[in-house]
Amino acid sequence: MSGTTPPPGSGPGEDENPYAQSGQSGQPEQPWASTPPPSGPPAWSGPVDGGASAWGDPAPPAEPPQTLRRAAVLMYVGAGLSVLGVLLTFLARDAIHDAIADSDSSLSADDVDAAANLTIGVGVVVGLLGAALWLWMAYANKAGKSWARVVATVLGGLNILFTLFSLSGGGGLNLIINALTIALAAYILYLLYRPESSAYYAAVSGKRR
Repeated sequence: MSGTTPPPGSGPGEDENPYAQSGQSGQPEQPWASTPPPSGPPAWSGPVDGGASAWGDPAPPAEPPQTLRRAAVLMYVGAGLSVLGVLLTFLARDAIHDAIADSDSSLSADDVDAAANLTIGVGVVVGLLGAALWLWMAYANKAGKSWARVVATVLGGLNILFTLFSLSGGGGLNLIINALTIALAAYILYLLYRPESSAYYAAVSGKRR
């Protein structure tokens, strides 16, 4: 019959929530929602962001400061001066031969030749070894190796000392090269101990100030 009233709960809009009759609050229980978050520090995830770790430790600078770059360039110049010294040694062969002959008239011609060859050979070995040391120090110090600055300091000091002793033993171009070598070594040591350089050495070696 059209006038019959539908029983309660059978019409639309009432008791539409299927969880209402089961005593639930309208949503199914989600066991994972009540799980507390893990406590303690996060696990280390390895290097990120160019070397910085997940703990936030700063990564070393990507490039050396200008002071170290300039020092490396000047070390390349020092290597070039060493090679130039080798060339001058070959060019001075006759002068070396005459100097040995004049220093001891009792030497035979063969003895003078042998002494001249030995002198030139020692000069070539020392010059090439010096060039190699310059290049090695340029690479290592530009990379921020702390030990390289110590080695460069010792070598630079010895270089200045020995060059000072040899200033009176030559003239002309040799004198100019020796003077340049002293000035070069002193300025390089100054650059290696600038605050920017020291900070870069410390960052690369992992030290924190």
